[in-house]
Amino acid sequence: MKSYKHLFSRALAAAPGRLHFAAHSHHLWPDASYDGHMAAWDDAAVLADKKWGKVFGEVTPEAQANVAGELGFPDPSTIGFSPNTHEFLMRLFSARTGPIEVLTSDGEFHSFRRQSARWEEDGYVTRRVVPCEPFDKFGERFLAAMREKAPDIAFLSHVMFRSGLRFDHVEELASYASPEGTWIVLDLYHSFMAMPCDFSRVADRVFLLGGGYKYAMAGEGAGFIHAPPGYAPRPAFTGWFADFGAMEGKQGEVAYGRDGSRFLGATYDPTGLYRFNAVYAALKREGVTTADVTARVAALRETLEAAIEAGDAGVLRQAQLLRPNASGPNARFVALRHAKAVEWKTRLMEANIITDARDDVLRIGLGLYHDAEDIAPFCAAVKKALG
Repeated sequence: MKSYKHLFSRALAAAPGRLHFAAHSHHLWPDASYDGHMAAWDDAAVLADKKWGKVFGEVTPEAQANVAGELGFPDPSTIGFSPNTHEFLMRLFSARTGPIEVLTSDGEFHSFRRQSARWEEDGYVTRRVVPCEPFDKFGERFLAAMREKAPDIAFLSHVMFRSGLRFDHVEELASYASPEGTWIVLDLYHSFMAMPCDFSRVADRVFLLGGGYKYAMAGEGAGFIHAPPGYAPRPAFTGWFADFGAMEGKQGEVAYGRDGSRFLGATYDPTGLYRFNAVYAALKREGVTTADVTARVAALRETLEAAIEAGDAGVLRQAQLLRPNASGPNARFVALRHAKAVEWKTRLMEANIITDARDDVLRIGLGLYHDAEDIAPFCAAVKKALG
């Protein structure tokens, strides 16, 4: 197995004693991200007031092309960027009048779960929540709920953040979408650049949210939305960047771009886009695709799971190893269910072994900076730390 540690020399050298196995949570930044970060600073210094011309004229189109190529979008202009996907969530829902009927799952990330629950307190939304478990029939049960009553918005993670459960019925779900009826929103939090994804067949009907924070290895500040043409043309929660081209003209009606720019907000730090483009270019130079990383991590995951089941990682053997997908690409983390998950994560952190926990699930994330030779030392360190 070829090593790619050289791509992460700065991050690995910054904390040489750290065992970082949380690539699914805060992915270590490649060296290329440093170069992108510095390029953003240099442009701000050299271009000053002209910086935004480059951001919108060069940096953003490059980032749009990178996302579109990764996900199979026919038109990169449907993509808009913001500091985080929560802003897009707010704008998307603001384009409908309440109360909004929402169909979702009990496996959504805290951002949507918390916001939708708070909205429900005020009567702005009503929720129907489909349980993720049992895993093997989740897709069928979610589609059955769609058939029972089509919601205003169906919001669903492509890959669930706790278990790694993958939703494999996107095309059938998309068949319910219409501009004046049901809107379909897929959160790609744990699938964008974590596994090969081709949404070309549903790009005309499905909203997609994602970003550079995790598997794109670009850090914060590069959230994106793919907004299908004709859907949600005028979000009520809007910023001046949504009509950036008209800011010097006479101000009359509230105008919007017709592409993904209609979901833009206000002034933001574009540094995340510089980092994203720099990392994406570095991967291309190395000849590394998302499919390559997925296959590499799958082999590492198999080795790690076998080691845990063999007792090489001590008490982790007591946990339930979640395998929610019968076939196909898995999430880039091992999910272990146990009542002591949070306690284990805390004790591991104290030993400078970085994992994370969500409720009763300990997650161990693998990335491009891990080699097969890293698994045994990790398990031995875990066994020593947890007793």
